[in-house]
Amino acid sequence: MATYIIVAIVAYLLGSISFSVIISKKMAGFDVREKGSGNAGTTNVLRAVGKKAAIITLICDILKGVIAILIAVLAGKVIKDLDNSLLVQFAGVFVILGHTFPVFFKFKGGKGVATSLGVLLMTNWQIGLICLVFAIILIVLTRMVSVGSIAAAILFPVLVIFIGQNYIVPASNFSYVIYSVIIAIFVIFNHRENVKRIFNGTENKISFKK
Repeated sequence: MATYIIVAIVAYLLGSISFSVIISKKMAGFDVREKGSGNAGTTNVLRAVGKKAAIITLICDILKGVIAILIAVLAGKVIKDLDNSLLVQFAGVFVILGHTFPVFFKFKGGKGVATSLGVLLMTNWQIGLICLVFAIILIVLTRMVSVGSIAAAILFPVLVIFIGQNYIVPASNFSYVIYSVIIAIFVIFNHRENVKRIFNGTENKISFKK
């Protein structure tokens, strides 16, 4: 049990490194949470700081999810007689939790989309890629990042039900279904204000011309 707790704590602390705040302070001299939507995520960095900062933030946030899963897999190989799939699931959930509620940044973080993408790609690269492409298509069509993010979150557990291969650690589909539902609910909950604005027709849109 101790190993599961340690992996969860390490993943949470890793997720708590808010690159959007660090990068915005370094490149623009302010905390991105004080600008725009107040969210510590890639989209707000794009609007408040610029493309370069947004790309760096996106890559770093994705890598948090990737590294957290790799740590879980490594722990499962070093310490025997553990449920390695459960280690992966603990790492995936807690790194996203850390990103959203970072202990190092007064528990005010991002919505977990980029970090979730890293988690998805590592958990099951096939499902991760499908969700990514689906999200990109919707973002291009609607010009709303939130729509693509929410739709991909919903698609994740649906795909888990039907796709039983290509998991980094094979396990019963049921355990991964529960895992995917938890992540989906978490991402959707973090977008609750966006959902209200989408239905009100006031959601912010991004421009591909700038």
